[in-house]
Amino acid sequence: MRLVLNWGRRYSLWVFNFGLACCAIEFIAASMARHDFIRLGVIPFAPGPRQADLMVVSGTVTDKMAPAVRRLYDQMPEPKYVISFGACSNSGGPYWDSYAVTKGVDQLIPVDVYVPGCPPRPEALLHGILRLQDKIAAEQLSTRSYADRRRLAGAVTRPAVQEPGAGATRVPVAPVAPREARS
Repeated sequence: MRLVLNWGRRYSLWVFNFGLACCAIEFIAASMARHDFIRLGVIPFAPGPRQADLMVVSGTVTDKMAPAVRRLYDQMPEPKYVISFGACSNSGGPYWDSYAVTKGVDQLIPVDVYVPGCPPRPEALLHGILRLQDKIAAEQLSTRSYADRRRLAGAVTRPAVQEPGAGATRVPVAPVAPREARS
């Protein structure tokens, strides 16, 4: 029974692409005729998060976009999987020291497979999908819920929404004189 169910989930992944930057172009290239990840049983571009079971986060996740990523992930039905595609979604990439960039999407949602690169090649996404399919094939059917599996996969280390001013230091700004007084 486990073999049949895992086989069905493994070769019918509906993808919800969350393209935020240049890595999204490489994701699109992986779905075109040259690389064609449909042959692996991956159906690209699900109509919405409620029909998808695989989220591919590609690009820079900013703090402003983080609540939307978390909200869309929460709308996906169980079992759900996440591929972090590219250096920016893995760790912030070249923008890791920016005040507005999330230091990896794994601070918001649990990630199953990381695909490195800046930008990563479409072949790297195909390899990541194969690793995810291997992971799905090895899953055990048990009485534990998928929420427990998600909790064990990795705890979310950052709240989806922060209170205004929480953890931020305020820099005093000098008042600006009216325009008439400056001339």
